[in-house]
Amino acid sequence: MTEQSDEFLVFLDRDGTIIEDRHYLADPDGVELLDGAAEGLRNIIALGGRLVVVTNQSGIGRGLFDRSAADAVNDRLRDVLNKEGIQLAGIYLCPHTPTDSCECRKPRSLLFETASHDLGLPLGDCYIIGDRSSDIEAGHRIKASTILIAPSESHVQSTDISWVATDLAHAAEFIIRTRFA
Repeated sequence: MTEQSDEFLVFLDRDGTIIEDRHYLADPDGVELLDGAAEGLRNIIALGGRLVVVTNQSGIGRGLFDRSAADAVNDRLRDVLNKEGIQLAGIYLCPHTPTDSCECRKPRSLLFETASHDLGLPLGDCYIIGDRSSDIEAGHRIKASTILIAPSESHVQSTDISWVATDLAHAAEFIIRTRFA
C-alpha cells in the first residue's frame, strides 16, 4: 500500500467500534479489541490518518463510575493499541448524560473542534467511524465522511452514510479508496 504524505483526522467511537461494547464499561480488564480493529487502524495510520477517539461516557454523569475509572479504561485502550503498534493522537470524552444539554456530547461538535485545534489539523477531509446514529450525525455536522460499523445491513437505519463497514479493517478499505481515487 502506498503511503499518502498529508495527515488527516480520523475520529473513532470507542465502544462497539474499536472495542467490545460492554454497557457502561468501568473496568479496564473489559477492554477487548474487536475483530479487524488493529488491522484497520494500522492501515489508516499508514495512509496518514491521525486517530482520535471521541466517546460519550454518560456512566460518569449517571454516577455509575467516576472520571478516574473512565480514564483507567482509556489508558488500558492505549496500552492494548500500543502493543499492536498503534498510537492514538488523542482521546476526548464527554462525561454528561443526554439530558445535560452540554456542547461536548455527540452528536454535537465541540470535542471534534477541540481535537482539530489541539492537533493543528483541519476538520475538512476527515472521517468519522462509529456504530451509532449520533456518530453519523456528528460527522454530518462537521462535514466529514461517515462510516457506520454495522454487523449487517439490518442494523443500518439511515441512507445518509458514506460507507457501511463490518469492522475497522473494512472501514479502512473505504478510506483507501477515497484517498487514492
